[in-house]
Amino acid sequence: MKLLKKKVEKDLLRRMYYQMLMARRFEEQASLLFVNGELPGTVHLYAGQEAVAVGVCSALRKDDYITSTHRPHGHAVAKGIPVKALMAELFAKTTGCCRGYGGSMHMGDIDYGMVPAIAIVGGGIPVAAGIGLAFKRLKTDRVVACFFGDGASSEGAFHEGVNMAAIWDLPVIFVCENNLYGASTHVSRVMKVDNIAERASAYGIPGVIADGMDVLSVYDATVEAVERARSGSGPTLIECKTYRFLGHSRTDPQQYRSKEEMEFWKSKDAIPRLKAWLIENEHFTAEEIDRIHEEVERELDEAVEFAKNSPSPLPEDALKNVFVGEGS
Repeated sequence: MKLLKKKVEKDLLRRMYYQMLMARRFEEQASLLFVNGELPGTVHLYAGQEAVAVGVCSALRKDDYITSTHRPHGHAVAKGIPVKALMAELFAKTTGCCRGYGGSMHMGDIDYGMVPAIAIVGGGIPVAAGIGLAFKRLKTDRVVACFFGDGASSEGAFHEGVNMAAIWDLPVIFVCENNLYGASTHVSRVMKVDNIAERASAYGIPGVIADGMDVLSVYDATVEAVERARSGSGPTLIECKTYRFLGHSRTDPQQYRSKEEMEFWKSKDAIPRLKAWLIENEHFTAEEIDRIHEEVERELDEAVEFAKNSPSPLPEDALKNVFVGEGS
């Protein structure tokens, strides 16, 4: 585990562990519910990447914003959206965080600072630049963190959005979750540079590499990027080297990955690493960690029951929240 540059309070360390564990268990529960046919649609699960979402969001304030991707559950948990509302959204219930309109790939709640997720690859990057421009013009010190994958860094939206944020010194933290694969294509097949962070030099902004399997490494990198953004010095690109433990989506057979590769990355699992670090450094006892596990399981069970017992939308609700222009 990384040595922290700044002291982190015990309450924050507990929240980091709780949120990473909740994000993991939420994904495992969601996967089981889909396999059992209890949930509609499909899911793109975040298991393995929890240190990125939690490390980044732990460095933000509640009034800061994030933009997300087609793999948004972990981001939503890390930004503090109640798991009852997230689970209800998966069940397409009216009590969901998007009232059942969003589903798995469009989770979010602006009241918690999370723009409903954009499933288009790279789609959140120019949106984040726009939010950053709004924050700057309003003369606030708020920032926006933009999550995207390695595949998105080759999209035109990436280059346009990062360049705009750079030339206008916008308060944006661009967070690339490099899990090595854009669906089934290895990152080495789509770029010549070794690190996505190197691309920051083309825009005259810092490019930083963080260990995406170490929440403290991600947190440290984000704290510095946030300080830079709040001071008016502009954006930072943080590349988090991470790995998804499950397939691209729930139907992915994962034949493009070797067993050895998967075992290597699972040996770096951020959750047991943080647990061991917390106990070894006497921040928490094993018994206190066990109580966090019990709390997570209880809240998840309550979330599933809440979602199952919540009302479904009415057919006529499909006509709500629809803008009809003049002359249509």
